[in-house]
Amino acid sequence: MKKLIALLLALVMVFALVACASETTPDASSDTGAETDAATETDTDAATDADDAADTEDTSDTATTDEPIYIPVMAKGFQHQFWQAVKAGADAAAAELGCEIYFDGPASETEIDAQVNMVKNEMAKNPKAMALAALSTDAVKEILAECAEKNIPVIGFDSGVPDDTSGAVKATAATNNEAAAAIAAEKFGEHPDLVAAMEAATPEAPVVIGCLSQDAVSASVTGRTTGFVNKMAEIAETYQPGAVSIEGHSKWEKKVENPAIIIRVEISATTEATAVQTAANALLSTAGIKAIFCSNEGAVTGFLAAVSDGMDLADGGKYADLIVAGFDAGAAQKNAVREGWFYGSVTQDPYQIGYQAVSMAYKAAMGEEVSDVDTGAQWYDANNIDDEMIALLVYD
Repeated sequence: MKKLIALLLALVMVFALVACASETTPDASSDTGAETDAATETDTDAATDADDAADTEDTSDTATTDEPIYIPVMAKGFQHQFWQAVKAGADAAAAELGCEIYFDGPASETEIDAQVNMVKNEMAKNPKAMALAALSTDAVKEILAECAEKNIPVIGFDSGVPDDTSGAVKATAATNNEAAAAIAAEKFGEHPDLVAAMEAATPEAPVVIGCLSQDAVSASVTGRTTGFVNKMAEIAETYQPGAVSIEGHSKWEKKVENPAIIIRVEISATTEATAVQTAANALLSTAGIKAIFCSNEGAVTGFLAAVSDGMDLADGGKYADLIVAGFDAGAAQKNAVREGWFYGSVTQDPYQIGYQAVSMAYKAAMGEEVSDVDTGAQWYDANNIDDEMIALLVYD
């Protein structure tokens, strides 16, 4: 009996222990689910962080490769103030467009090899476009061919790159020299003394209007000579129809019988100052000479040497009644204008030459069509030479 009771007590204790164990054991399935949820959340956050990091890295890469367009601007010179004014315009355009430029040129406009080496150095930098005022088109033929092959557009400026056959030169930013010199002829046509002389001219006492040029080869000088001569002849014809003769050089000669007005073109034998002075003296000694146009700074320099640095043009001077106009600027020419010895002069706009050259090069680099641009010219005289707009253009 005692054994039976002991057995029953033992069974009761076993059941009690099992029941306690059931109440205190954690729910394994519940814990597993929580762990799974936590793991999923962690993985999702990690993936998001990784994506964000990748996005940041991509943005950084784009920023470092988005470099500004590089455009070398290769001038015919560097030290002369004309080229410094061109550079000022080029710098302004680069700042507006957000492109990078490098402006350079040889110390002298006779240093063709130096310019070629400069251009070659810039080509090694793989520019997107180039602006070039070539001292010699022949000297840069191979470079232009390389530009054409690599689709690097070239924009000519100032005298540009004449007679290019490579197709690399897309347009030119330059002064229309014929239109610019025509301004001087138009101003002559407004001068009351010259108008009166043309009206009163006869074949027996013809009026002579001279054009002094340094050479008959340079495109800019010949263009100015042509522009002045043609416009002056047109104006003179309104006063003496059929009696206007163009003489002095076969390139422009259009002679008529018994002229009342003669437009005489005088070209110096060489470009040296002494040769230009000799040509100026030939004009000054011509009977009936009333006005002279000097087509560039070199012509002005030679002419001023022939008139005692301008003093012969002053009141009471040997040529006080002579009407003179120049082209370009320079200290001596500006002084002649300020003193009233010159009626006035025409200046190119070098600032616009540089500005338009870079602007067109940038457009061409972006794949846009470009075409030649006339950068304009201005008349200046004693009344406006110090105006802000003109002062920038009348370089020494």
